[in-house]
Amino acid sequence: MNSKADASVEVFNKGFNCAQAVLSSHCEEYGLEDEIAKKIACGFGGGMGHSAETCGAVSGALMLIGLKYGKYRESDNESKEKTYKLANEYITNFKKEYGTINCRELIKYDLGNEEELIKARASGIFGELCPKLIKRSVELVEKILNQ
Repeated sequence: MNSKADASVEVFNKGFNCAQAVLSSHCEEYGLEDEIAKKIACGFGGGMGHSAETCGAVSGALMLIGLKYGKYRESDNESKEKTYKLANEYITNFKKEYGTINCRELIKYDLGNEEELIKARASGIFGELCPKLIKRSVELVEKILNQ
């Protein structure tokens, strides 16, 4: 059992989105307060603001990779390249398991369409599939963070 992955699902089950759940799983280890992490990640839920594009669980993982390895000094292009490499590694691994990082393709609903959003909520997909994606996303990103 992975306690951080399980804890991220608990965060999601408390009403936070996928990106918030994943980013908050490790944010404090890398100097970002939980409250700020949740605020930053809030717009990334529902495939980025309910646009059903990039899965929020993926966005949260990419934010964690950037939080640990990202460039913050003008001359530090090595960190930038490392972050891109690790982000690509994470995306490749997620795609190997799920075939895509696109929310619409993962959940089979277009959250940008109000009728589809209502159908998605009624279907139970958010309680069924999303927790699995969140948990697996944290497990995959932990491998990257522990390199």
